[in-house]
Amino acid sequence: MKIEIKSRWSTFPKWTGEAESMAEAVVQAIKDGSDLRGSDLSGSNLSDSNLSGSNLRHSNLSACDLSACDLSDSNLSGSNLSGSNLSGSNLSGSDLRGCRGIDAIPSIPDLDGKILAAIKSGGQLDMSMWHTCQTTHCRAGWAITLAGDAGRVLEWAIGASAAGALIYARSYPELPVPNFHASNTDAMADIESRASLVKGGVA
Repeated sequence: MKIEIKSRWSTFPKWTGEAESMAEAVVQAIKDGSDLRGSDLSGSNLSDSNLSGSNLRHSNLSACDLSACDLSDSNLSGSNLSGSNLSGSNLSGSDLRGCRGIDAIPSIPDLDGKILAAIKSGGQLDMSMWHTCQTTHCRAGWAITLAGDAGRVLEWAIGASAAGALIYARSYPELPVPNFHASNTDAMADIESRASLVKGGVA
C-alpha cells in the first residue's frame, strides 16, 4: 500500500512509497537516504524497527510505539517523545538533547562523577551485564542504581538500556547519551572525562 511520511512543518511529504506498514516505510526511507528531520510520525507503530543511526531530529514522535526499537546512535534532538513507548528500546549513543516528554525522568547532577566515586569506593564497572550484584553494574546500570527507587521503577517499565539512556539524557542535557556497548576501558575513560568536565565547569 502507498504510505506517506508527513512533515511537521510543510504540506510536502518527507517520503512516499509502497510499504506494508509505517515501520517498514521509515526503514525504507532511511535506506533511501531520505531527509526525515522534522517528520510527523505521531501515533505510529515503529516497534521492533532498526532505526540505528537515523536522523529524526525535531520530529514528532509523540504517542509512538518505539518498543524494542534499535535507535542507537540516532539523532533525536529536539523531538517530541511525549507519551511514546520506549520499552526495551536501544538508545545507546543517541542524541536526546532538547527532547520533550522526558521531564519526569530522574536527573542526577554530576552522574559520571558519582559513578566514579562509587567505583573508587569499592564498586565495579562491568559493561557486559546491566547488574551483576549490588556493587557491580554497567554504565546504564549504575545510572539506574544511583537514581534509587525512581530508577528501578523506570527500569522495570521500559528496560535497562532505555532507562539508563533517559537518565543520562536528563542528567546531561547538553551531551549525547554514552555508548552502552563500549569496553570497560573505553567506558571508564569516558566516565572520567565527563566527570572532569563537570568539575571544570564545562558541562
